[in-house]
Amino acid sequence: MTEKVFLLPDLGEGLAEAEIVQWRVAVGDTVTVDQTVVEVETAKAVVDVPCPYAGRVVALHGAEGEVRPVGQPLITVAEPVGGRADGGEPTGHAVYREEERAGSGNVLIGYGTGHGSSRRRRRPRLAAVTDASGASDVPTASGAAVTPSAGGRPAAVADREPDSPELAQPLVISPIVRRLARERGVDLTTVRGSGPGGVVRRADVEAAARDVTGAPADVTARLTAVSDRPATTGQHPAPGDPGPVGAQDLVIPLTGIRRTIADKLSRSRREIPEVTIWVDADATGLLETRAAINSARPDHPVSILALFARICLSGLRRYPQLNARVDTEGQRIVQSAGVHLGIAAQTDRGLVVPVLRDAERLTTTELAAELAATTAAARAGELPPARLTGGTFTLNNYGVFGVDGSTPIINHPEAALLGIGRIVDKPWVVDGQLAVRKVTQLSLTFDHRVCDGGVAGGFLRHVADCVEQPALLIATV
Repeated sequence: MTEKVFLLPDLGEGLAEAEIVQWRVAVGDTVTVDQTVVEVETAKAVVDVPCPYAGRVVALHGAEGEVRPVGQPLITVAEPVGGRADGGEPTGHAVYREEERAGSGNVLIGYGTGHGSSRRRRRPRLAAVTDASGASDVPTASGAAVTPSAGGRPAAVADREPDSPELAQPLVISPIVRRLARERGVDLTTVRGSGPGGVVRRADVEAAARDVTGAPADVTARLTAVSDRPATTGQHPAPGDPGPVGAQDLVIPLTGIRRTIADKLSRSRREIPEVTIWVDADATGLLETRAAINSARPDHPVSILALFARICLSGLRRYPQLNARVDTEGQRIVQSAGVHLGIAAQTDRGLVVPVLRDAERLTTTELAAELAATTAAARAGELPPARLTGGTFTLNNYGVFGVDGSTPIINHPEAALLGIGRIVDKPWVVDGQLAVRKVTQLSLTFDHRVCDGGVAGGFLRHVADCVEQPALLIATV
């Protein structure tokens, strides 16, 4: 039998790590090529990871809830000798290239790419080992293999003196743990890990923070925040007084998709000189058109969002300046040949923007079906990372939250976003007479670098006109 180690692959566009959500196999199980072995969560999506090897599972590297860096061991499989004609044992990218030659249908993003982007974050490689029972590996910063001692710490570590310089590199896998230690002022070299083989976990850092301050870490953080606040009532808590009994601030780390959202929105606000314009539109005619379509074709219903998507596609055909991005490094504006339409969707994991590529090629019925399937998959966390990137224009229906208007933040690096408010009954003048109509507010946020107000206003006016008079839409498609 020969053992092969499958490394956590790059799951999409520079993602540097993934959290293990659920193992689908156990040590001793037999797996086949391309069988899903683990479910992981990246900053963008929940992904099923297939194994490129067939054989018996020898070790699972990492526990559920643990964050693993890309390129580090994920699972070790023992396969019969002779799995390769030349008797060799491929490793690293050679493994992925072998899978591609074998015709594997589940090759993930990043397999066989040879060399990653020079801008991608690099992490030090950690050596992986297993104990005699096949338990999880214990990485070391130096790359040397170690074996766990009876006390749970690796023997190579447990046998050293506490002040040994070799202890300067703590057994820390998760970047979340390192960041938490920095925030709490905890020296990781003094922390005794409770994880497999002495790996330091978040709970260990929290315990170390309590030892230093004599109070829970979140209370310490709250006390610091209280001491930094300006006085508003003339009363100050006594030193060490955490405030009202039982009251504690909730500290939520920015991790996973929440961190990705924060980074992307912050970058958009830093880099893009955005402007928002808006207009109220009478959507009565659009709703009547939708009702007529669905009455004539009940087996292929069309949503109001699909009609707004069709209207946006018509507007972008007339005003392609908004279907673009600014290449700051090349000092140029790039107008996309196709419309890759992003649809903002609120999920339990946060706001995501799945993309319908080449949406202009779809009929309105096809748009409705794709929108329904895509948003459902996004809310279920079933979309691959590739479906959450590459948009050129975003449609955001925040009216579902019961609000009228917004000043949306552009989905970087796109150049524009159309927001749709709720459709409600409002007084409206029709042919000189006051009437009650179905009115919505449309907001367009655009990058002022790609165009001026004339183009943006023309696009928004075209959208509003098509909403109010759907016959104009038919004339332009």
